[in-house]
Formats: sequence, structure tokens, C-alpha cells
Amino acid sequence: MRKTLTSLVLLAATVSQTAQAGIASPGPNSTQPVCQGVEGYSAAFGGRRTFFFVPDVLERLKASRESDPAVAAAYKALIAKAEAAMRNPLYTVVDKRTIPPSGDRHDYLSVGPYWWPDPSKPDGMPFIRKDGEINPDRSSDKYDVADLDSMSADVETLALAYYFTENPRYAGRAASLLRTWFLEPSTRMNPNMNFGQAVPGRENGRAEGIIDTTRLQRVVDGIGLIGPSGKLTAAEQSGLEKWFGDYVDWMRSSPNGKAEDGAKNNHAMWFDAQAAQFALFARRPEITKAVVDAFPKRRIAPQFTPEGKLPQELTRTRSLHYSIYALLAAYDVAEMGKCLGADLWNYADPSGKGLRRTTDFLAGYRGNVASWPYKELRPGTGELDELLRRAKRAWPDGTYVATEPAELKRFMKGGGSEAEGAER
Repeated sequence: MRKTLTSLVLLAATVSQTAQAGIASPGPNSTQPVCQGVEGYSAAFGGRRTFFFVPDVLERLKASRESDPAVAAAYKALIAKAEAAMRNPLYTVVDKRTIPPSGDRHDYLSVGPYWWPDPSKPDGMPFIRKDGEINPDRSSDKYDVADLDSMSADVETLALAYYFTENPRYAGRAASLLRTWFLEPSTRMNPNMNFGQAVPGRENGRAEGIIDTTRLQRVVDGIGLIGPSGKLTAAEQSGLEKWFGDYVDWMRSSPNGKAEDGAKNNHAMWFDAQAAQFALFARRPEITKAVVDAFPKRRIAPQFTPEGKLPQELTRTRSLHYSIYALLAAYDVAEMGKCLGADLWNYADPSGKGLRRTTDFLAGYRGNVASWPYKELRPGTGELDELLRRAKRAWPDGTYVATEPAELKRFMKGGGSEAEGAER
């Protein structure tokens, strides 16, 4: 779920590294705004109901657009991205070329990224799996994932552009994207993932498809940023909250949702990361609290080791990538927990299992990724730098080191593209 940066790096990644890990860090800090339950940072952010974007960081960046040349350059790139987004289409699930098994084009449909036609079969069926190798057909107009990714990226980019410029045209376009994808009866997506990450010839949809909607975590804070513009009516805001609430209900009650919740690897943690944020946005904090309270027993105990390893991720062909990606999901749950006064950041069981121990294990390969002793098809430093930037904010007493960002955090990548993430 990463891509190489353009000149948007400094602005976006500065927001990301501070916003994503700065406020929801453990321990009291009276100099920083506080995420307050279902209202997020709205009380300290002029009514902008965000959960990851942090008021003081964005305000400092906004104030330094002219005085800091690097921020000015990144700001210019952000606006260029926003202007491009203004020209992009209004994305919808109903225009894909493949009709879902339900017969309803409003149902989201995607194909598993690592599944390919079998070259030994005339019709390619059933598909076969190539771990770590993405089938490019997944991002074609046969399916919905490319539009989901582009819609999410454009909403976020336009929302940021509105915040920095106060130009309502950006907020207006973001609102149009939201209406089209979530609200308009003729174009809206049904709040389910019944047919996510299908495997032709094998399965019409899989539990793993739920990880496709991690992209919507970006949308939630975009909605918050455009709040003061008035481009969304109160009824539309309520409609968006209802959509996310309905999706959380589907996650918790459907066969695919229950299976994903019961996964033994990163998918379970990303299930929790989504459920925790979406439930807060839907004003259902009891669900978020249940996710956070259960996280040590349900996720840390079975998936982490006292040495800081994540054994399920180490079996993959991209073991470093998946180890980092899984831990980032745990970070997100910790940040949502902070909104409710919980501290997962510093949790450790008697054997030492916890977020910090695993962070320390991965940090040991900073500057020496080549020594990673497990299989990794595409080793790189960007993802580890991203993790350590967040760690540095979460644990100020640590010695975490990260270079200037080489890749952009998923919330701030500033443009639509296929997101690899932890899909399978």
C-alpha cells in the first residue's frame, strides 16, 4: 500500500509522521490536543472531526507554507494533485464491466491480487496463486478496487487542499465524490464485501476481501477536514455515518466478516483497525472499546512472540513487508484506543509481548535490511522508516531512527494507485 513519492513528500509525510503517531501516543501531554471519543479532535480543530489528522501539526504546516521553502514546494505539489483530482471522474461501483454473482452492480467486486489464470488450462480456470505477485487485471475496469483506491485518495487530497487553501471548490468536489460512492441511490456501494477478492473458478468472494476497505480509513478523516465547508448537509453527514455503521455491522455479522475476524495473521489486525475507526466515526464507541479491550488477548497473545516476531508474517515471500504492515494495523488500533483513554502502546504481557517489543525487533534491521533472515522478494527501507517515524512519536524515550521519508504513509500518498497492502 505504498508508492514512491513526488515533491509532495515533505508536506504529506510530515503530517503523517506526526499526525499518525504524535497525539495518540501514550502518556499525558497537556501541550497537545486530545482525541475525545466519537468527536475525535473536533473540539481542538474548529469542528473538524478527524481521528488521525492532528490539529497542531496541520496548523503549523499551514502557517509555514511561505516561510519554509520545502513546505512551500510540497504544498505546491499537493495543490497540483488536488487540481488533477478536480478533473478526475466521480467514481462508482456500478460501472464495472463484470456483474457480481448477486446480479447487483451496487455490490463491490474485486479479484484476489495474487491469483492468476492457470496457463495450463484453456480457460485459465481455476485461478492459481502466486504469492507476492499482483495480477494486473485486478486493477482493470472489470473490478472495483482501482476506483475504490482512486476515490479514497482523491477525497483525502481534496480535503487537505481545502484545509490549506480554504477554497470551497475542493471541498465541494470531495463532497460530490462522497455522495456518488456512498449516498446516491443510483451509484452508491452497498455496505458489504460479499464479493471482495474473489478467485475465479474457486470462490465468489473471500474473507480477505475486507482488507480492500482499509482505503476507507483515509476517507473518514477527509470527511472531517471538509466539515466546516458546509458542502455536506447534516443529513448527508448522518448518511455517511450510517453507511459506515452498517458496514461495521456487516463486518461483525456476515460469514466473510466473522472469518476475517477469526484470521490468525495481519488480516485480523486490519479487521480491528477498520472496525475501531469506523465505529468511532459511526458514533458507536462501545464497538471500538470492545475491539481495543480484546486486542491483547485476541491479537497480541497469539500473533506476537516475546522476541518481537510475528510468526505468521514470517512465512510469506514478503516477510519484512508483512511484519511491518501487520504492526502498523496494531498501531492504528492503539491510536483509536487512545481516543477512549486506553493505552495499548505500552501494553506488554509477562513475557514481554507487545507493540514496543515487536517495534524494537524490526528496528534492529534499520540500515541493514539486507541482513533480514527471512524471505523478502522486494527488500526496501521505506516501510521501516515509516514505522519508526511513528514509533519515535509514540515512545519519545526510545532511540528510533528514520531517514527523511522515501515513501508516503498510506493516509497521505496523495493519489490513486493499486495498493498492495497485506492482501492475499
